[in-house]
Order: sequence, then structure tokens, then C-alpha cells
Amino acid sequence: MQETTGVLVDAYDTLLLDLDGVVYLGRQAVPGAPEALVKAQDRGVRLAFVTNNASRTPGAIAQHLTNLGIPAAPQDVVTSAQAAARLIAEHVPAGSAVLVVGGMGLRMALREHGLRPVTTALDAPAAVVQGIADNLSYGLLSEGALAVRQGAWFVAANGDTTMPTGRGKQPGNGAMSRVIATAAGVEPVVAGKPEPPLHRESMIRTRAERPLIVGDRLDTDIEGATRAGVDSLLVLTGVATPLDVLTAAPHHRPTHIAADLSGLHTPVVPVRHGSGGWTCGGWTAVWQDGELALAGEGDPVEGLRAACAATWEAVGDGQADEGAVKAALTALGR
Repeated sequence: MQETTGVLVDAYDTLLLDLDGVVYLGRQAVPGAPEALVKAQDRGVRLAFVTNNASRTPGAIAQHLTNLGIPAAPQDVVTSAQAAARLIAEHVPAGSAVLVVGGMGLRMALREHGLRPVTTALDAPAAVVQGIADNLSYGLLSEGALAVRQGAWFVAANGDTTMPTGRGKQPGNGAMSRVIATAAGVEPVVAGKPEPPLHRESMIRTRAERPLIVGDRLDTDIEGATRAGVDSLLVLTGVATPLDVLTAAPHHRPTHIAADLSGLHTPVVPVRHGSGGWTCGGWTAVWQDGELALAGEGDPVEGLRAACAATWEAVGDGQADEGAVKAALTALGR
């Protein structure tokens, strides 16, 4: 885990922020998120909101953020639809027809690159792009499968098998894209996180030189940062739990950890290695006899950071077993 002195956000010029679980939960802002983001912007840091959701347009997402008190304009939003459109534009001739199995977000993104959205395989599209949409029909999925079987390049905006809703997890685009993949016998190229195209699109649009990717999921946000070769911040307001972080594989290990976005503005307490183990703030973690031992008091995130340092050093390129670390989490109140 990288050691940073001073206030975390000052080390970066751009925040590439995941949305659900980081900035908002459904229609409501994560507590403290608007204030933390306004404060970051006031310090001269660029905010970019990066989402795997391809159904909503940047304008609609920006309006949602603005309603929550978060400063955002359409140009601050980067979607997997935009990443997919750039990917296709770099692969097919200018002005090509592209069959859209999805919503308005995909259509607008394709038009921005001079591509022509269509809805039938009879238009001989050069590519098929699929993104989740409420009105996705059997007929449109069938047209997509026909076009792919005829040789169209198949791109999925993202590979998320599920998506969170107020009623629980529902099928995501990754699940829906299996219809075309199975019927056509062709796997899609995926544009969204954790694949590189979406964060590449984000960095192109923001011209970021020192970006920090901020997310709540290890398998999309943190892995995406690892693949892009940039620093990451995991916030514990969404999917990932302390146990998930402790048992993470190397490509799922964040550079930084914070309870929420307010961690961007707090002094970073260094994690240090000494004869007694790894220390952070008032916490000490040591790996002994194949198990993690953690003791101390103070900020639980500092305890988690010490625990991660001890655990990740012990397991190297492997993964810690849950049984070896779970007991230590009781010291954090988890």
C-alpha cells in the first residue's frame, strides 16, 4: 500500500469517480459525498464521474448529480457507452452503421463519433453494440444475434452480470449479452470496467496527468485501476467489505482505503514496518503462525490499513484464507 503524506487529494489532479456506492446509493447521495466533492473541486481537482451504465445519457446523470448538490456538467460524465463508441470508431470505417441493442446513451455516443445507429441486421451493420436498457426486447436481441452471425463486430458496453436496484440485484448487461453470445457463438469485446477502454476514455476526456480512481468494488474499480497502471482509492460505502480487502488478490488491492469520500481531505497516517509488525496510527498488525493478529485503538480504517499491510506481505501473490483473518476483524468492530 502506497505511503502518502499530507492530505490525500493533494497528490492528484483528477478524481475518476464511480457512482453507485461511492457518490450515491440509488437516488440518494452517500452521506458527506457532496460536501467532499465540492471541497475537492475548490482545491482545483477535476471531477469526472465514470460509470458502467450505458443506458443513461451524460446529461441525465449530470442532472441527477446536480440535484444531489454535486457539481457536475454533462462533459464531466464518462460512460461505458462513450468508451464502446470510441472503441468501435477506431475499428470500423467512418460513417458505418452500428446496430444498437440498448438505449439512448449508446445512440448518442455513436453519433458523436460519426457512426450511424441502426436497429436491424438488414442494414448490414459493421458492428453490434449492446448495453442494458429497460425496453430491451427479444426482437432487438434477435437482430443483434443475426448481425453478429453475419460478421458484425460484437461489443458489450460492460460485462456486469448483475446491477443493484431498490428491489435487489437484477440481471445486468453481462447477463443479457449472453443471449447474443450464445446464439451467435461469438464472445463480445467489453468496453466497461475493469477492461481498459473506459478508464482510457476517462483519461482522454479529462487530460488527467495524476488521476486517482475512486470506487467501492474490487473487481471493477480497483482491478480497472490496476490494469490502467494508476492509483486507486477504495471507499467502504458500497460493495467491498474489510474482509474482501484483506483477502484480495494482488490485482484487487487498492492503493488507499477510506471509510467514505471525506477520506480525501484527511491527513494520511503512514503505515510503517517495524520489529513488532506493521503499525498505522494506534494499531499494530502482525502475521504469526499463519494468522493475522491485530490490536490497538482509534480509527478503524487505520487498523484495516495495518492489517492489509501485514496480510498482503505474508501471502505475497496469493490470497489470504478468510479463516486466517476473520478473527482479527473483531478488533475493528467488524
